[in-house]
This record gives sequence, C-alpha cells and structure tokens, in this order.
Amino acid sequence: MTGPAPTAAALGAAFAATEVPYAVLRTQPSGIRVVWVNDALARAVGYAADTIVGLDVLADPRVRPTDPEAVREYRRGPSTHPVVLRRADGVHVRCVAHVSAVPAGADVPPGTLVAGVQDLTAELSASAEQAALVAEERRERRSLSLIARVSDLLMDVDEPHGLREIAALLESEVVERADFFLFDNGLWAADGLEPVRAGVARHHGPSGRMLSRCRQDPVGRLLAGTDGDVLELDLAAEHPEGTYAQWLSARLASDDADGDQRVVVQVVPGRRRPVGMLVVRPRGGGGTAALDASERTVVELVARRVGLSIDNVRLYDREHRLAETLQRAMLPEQAEVDGLDVWTYYSPNSDDVQVGGDWYDVLQIDPQTVGVVIGDVVGHDVEAAATMGQLRSVVRSYAFDITTPGPVLDRVDQLFGGMRIPRAASLVYSALVRGEGGCWTLRYSRAGHLPLLHVRDGRTRLLRGTGGRLVGFGEGGRATDEVELAPGDVVVYYTDGLVERRDRSLRAGLEELETVAAAVTARDAAGIGEDLLSRLADHPEDDVAVVVLRVPGTDDHLAGAVSPRRRRWALPSEPASIGRARHAVVRTCQAWEIPDAANAELVVSELVANAVLHGWGHVALQLYDTGDGLRIEVEDANPTPPVTTDGHPGRVGGFGMQIVERLADWGWRQSRGGKVVWAKVRPGSLPASARHA
Repeated sequence: MTGPAPTAAALGAAFAATEVPYAVLRTQPSGIRVVWVNDALARAVGYAADTIVGLDVLADPRVRPTDPEAVREYRRGPSTHPVVLRRADGVHVRCVAHVSAVPAGADVPPGTLVAGVQDLTAELSASAEQAALVAEERRERRSLSLIARVSDLLMDVDEPHGLREIAALLESEVVERADFFLFDNGLWAADGLEPVRAGVARHHGPSGRMLSRCRQDPVGRLLAGTDGDVLELDLAAEHPEGTYAQWLSARLASDDADGDQRVVVQVVPGRRRPVGMLVVRPRGGGGTAALDASERTVVELVARRVGLSIDNVRLYDREHRLAETLQRAMLPEQAEVDGLDVWTYYSPNSDDVQVGGDWYDVLQIDPQTVGVVIGDVVGHDVEAAATMGQLRSVVRSYAFDITTPGPVLDRVDQLFGGMRIPRAASLVYSALVRGEGGCWTLRYSRAGHLPLLHVRDGRTRLLRGTGGRLVGFGEGGRATDEVELAPGDVVVYYTDGLVERRDRSLRAGLEELETVAAAVTARDAAGIGEDLLSRLADHPEDDVAVVVLRVPGTDDHLAGAVSPRRRRWALPSEPASIGRARHAVVRTCQAWEIPDAANAELVVSELVANAVLHGWGHVALQLYDTGDGLRIEVEDANPTPPVTTDGHPGRVGGFGMQIVERLADWGWRQSRGGKVVWAKVRPGSLPASARHA
C-alpha cells in the first residue's frame, strides 16, 4: 500500500536533511555543472555550498573523476564512478559517486542528474590496516620458520659447516651477506661450532684487559661487553692497525669501492661473555637503518641461539677433557717390572662426557712377585669412577698383604659389601711368581670378569677357571687357578669394550679375539697390543682397558730387561711443544741408555710437528722402552691418517713422514679421540748414505 507521492518541496527538504552527501548536476554542452548540494556534501569537502554550485565536475581541478568519459554516459543508466575530491584543507579524499539520471518533468529540466557521494577514507584505512596486519603476520611466520630451521641446523653440533649453512639461510631470506666469527683468545672466521683448531688464522687483537680501554676499536669494545650488543661498522673507513675493526674490515671489505660498505655487527652472546659475532650486510646496503624490525629480531635471535650452542659445545669439550684427565689421573703410573714385558692401554668412550669405570693396575709386590689387576665398574658417571677408585685402592692394599688371588678377592668382597656400594663391578686379580729358567707361574682369580687370554706359539686359549660372581657377591672361599708361563708366552687382560659390539654376540667377540691374537707376529708387548687394538678396537662402543703381558724369551732382546719403562707427556697444540718433545726424548734416551738419541729426536720432532700443524686438541706423547728399540706414540684429535708426500709445491716442508720411514718402522691407528701415530726407532737405524750425506 502506497501513500500520496511527496511534493518536490518535501523531497528537497529530505535531501537537504540527510547526512549522506548529495549533489544535483545538470549536463550542458560545455560540461556537467553542479546546481545544488546538501549541507552534508558541503561539510565533507569543507567548502561553502554557494562556492560549489556552478563548478564543472569535469573541468574543475578540485574534482578528478577516474574516467571522465564514463561520466558522460549517464543515459545508459545508473553508474558508479571513482573520484578524488580535494578538500578545502588540501587533503585529497578518495570517494565513489553513484550517479543516476532524473526523468525530465514539469519541474525537472532534461539532463538532470543526482549524485550520491561516498567517502572511502574509513574503508581504505581499514583495508590498509588489515593488509599491514596480514603482511606483519606473514613476516612473523617467515621469521619463526627461519628460526626453527636454524634450530634444526644447530642440533647437529658435529657438522663442520653448520654456521656456514645458517649464514646461507640468512642470505637467502633476510640479508645480502652473513658471516660468523668466533671469539676465544682471539677472533677467527668460523664455519662450524667446534673449538678453534690449530692452523686457523686468528686475530688476537688487544689483550683481554685492554679491550675495554681500546676506545678506537668499536668491535673490541663490543666483544668486551662494554658497548651494547650491536653496532654499525663502515668497512671502507680507516681503523687503527692491530684492532679487531681493522682485521674485520680487511676480511670483509668489497672490491666495489663505490658501494655502501656499512655492515651490522651483532654480538653472539654466551652465558657469561660474548663468544663471537654475526656480521650481516643488509640488501642494498644502508647499515642498521636498512633492517626493519622483523629482520633485526631474526638476526638477534639467530645470534642468541648460536651463542647458546657454542657455549654448550665449549662446555662439553671442557667437561670431556676434564673427565678424561680425571680418568687418566686415577689410572696408575705403571711400575717398572723386572723381567716381564708389560704394555697397558686405556681409552674412554668419547660418546660419554663422564668418566668411566674401567681400570687396570700393575704392581711390583716384591722382587719375585708381580700383581696385575683389571676391572670394570658398570656405568659412565662420577659414581662409577668413585667406585672404581675405591676398588682400586682396596685391591692394591690387600695385594701387598696377601699373595694368593682368591683370598684377596674374599677380602675385597667383605669390604665391598660392607660399603653398600650400589654399582656392580667385575675384576680379575692375578699374581705372577718368578720361577727357574725365565718361567713364571700365573695365579689368578676372576670375579665375574671376562677370561684372560693365554697365547703360546701361535695357539690361544681362554683361561675360564674360577669364574666367580661379581665383586661384593662372593660367599667366601674364592678359588685360585694356576698356569705355568714359559718364555715367549703372552697373557692378555681386557675389558668388554675390546670385544663386545651391538652387531655381534660376546661369544663371537671372544672368538674374534682368539683369532686375531693367534695371527699377531709382533714380538714385544706394545706391538702385540697395537695389533689387537687396530683390528678389534677401531670403533669401540665402550671404554677399553687392555694389559698385555709377555714373558721374554731367553734368545730375544727383551730377556732380563726392566720393562716396560714408559713416560708420558700431555702437550698443548702449539709450536713450542715440538721443542719440548725433542728435549723429552733426548733426556729419556740418556736415562734409559738407549743409543742413537738423535734418530729418535728427529722422529719425534716430525710426529709432534704433524700433530701440531695438522691436528687439533691436546697432543699426547708416550715413549716405551721395548728392549730392542724405542717406541714413540703421538696422539691428536684429528682422525685423518698421516700421508707420505714428496713435499709441498711452492713452499718448504712436506717430507716429514719420509724422514720417519727412513729412521723407523711406523704405523697409525684410530682412537676414540682421533688417531695415534707410532714409530719404533731401531738402534743404528740411520742409513749410511744419510749419515754421510
């Protein structure tokens, strides 16, 4: 139902009162002119209504339709036209004009149009805000994804190029260039998380005490923790000689002299002090200002995560070295044994940071009696090491009081049970008594330990007698077995790390030990031990302790020798250690009355030099008097084998192993911490041609 049509006056009053901006237009041959506007439109544009009436919407600069020609097509029906209005305050407002033709009538001239104007400012602001939120969310998601990928890369701390991969990830997602530098008694470019290795170029810069005072070195102050955690460094600027800033600029400056050489240096923080730097160059240059908030956050978070991982790696490395040092300190310095050739070996499982429970002991109880013990406490922690230390002390004390192995273990059982030690342990204790004609009597008792191996003339047998219960579980009256040892006989004591593997049973491991021992051709205990290790313990899965005991034959060089005479040195991985090793060999040869010390001096010089130049970590030097020569062992943490070369083209050196070959028999084997290179220097081994050269 409809009422009477409103009058023209009523319609005009309604349009004038509405808050929607309206205008009445009239087409003319010269354009389209405004004939009336309501107050809402006048307020929207900031002009008085009478100043608007009469303007040509197609020609006036205050009105800019997107498509003026489309406005002229009003006869086709209602249409919508984007238009920009310039307000009185000079602000341009984006609007939409909804234009319709008004049918001509008595009071309506032909060509009359009505236009409703819609201000899009609010809609556009909301749309722009939404777009900004979406873009920010996308940046945050990208940043979170990148940080997650960095965390994944840091999981594999042994990857030698882990930091380089993280830098490449930053270069693909955030910056133009990224480089990591680690800091620890010097600054060096780093591709991985591992501690600095020998031979890596480092800048030592100012001393630690002077870092905070070096006002002309912004990088030094950053590393000292006195100037915040980020700075902008101009690589093209001149920096004082010898500073970290000068060294860094020399490494990173681009050949493009006209380019922006500013980089952002972000400190890589550790728990207590900076452990390095992440240096980034923003895309297109521009320094710190060129990185937006999300990019700065990514760089900072990456640096923090890398710093935590580096701290953990260094802490692990320190703890592992401390644990190994503690373990070795608990092992005895082997006594010199009159008339027997004895070689001992211990290597902890490097997969465990803690100390282990394997141990051995060789005791000169009296001139006619030698005690040998080997044992294994379950576990790889401090409690296992403590139990091992207690057992070692107990066995040593009873061994000097009681000469028969069975009663010794009975006493150990009593004391061990009373101490309520929660760890299980096994051991073998043996006493060797000197007999006539170079023979020895071996008496032994086992407390749950693996059987000893007896080798005679290439034939082997496992001494399985007296296989009693574990230490602390004996019920008294442990038995003692006895074996007569003839000259040339060998007895091998060992822990399960030598024979046990995940991929083979213990029985198969013992059979392999017998097979390998029967095929060994070495005539000295050290050589026999080395052969066993190289064939059985190349990749041990547990701690390994081995004692090889050989009765010298009456017709070989070891008869009547005081053996083993052994000395050990732990040397830092630095050039000065080469000279220390040479002096150590000369003094030892003089003390042991070994001739041709010059040959041994030259061999040890080459081996230690290789360990310092091409290895990393500690360098361990051991000397053995085998009775028919001097055996030299040098261990470092680089598992790569030594290579004999014909020198280095273009520079001095490269003939070290050739020299060793001419003066000694030599070889190498893997160790859990790297490798051991050994050489046996024969008396008078220097060739005549070389002596007279």
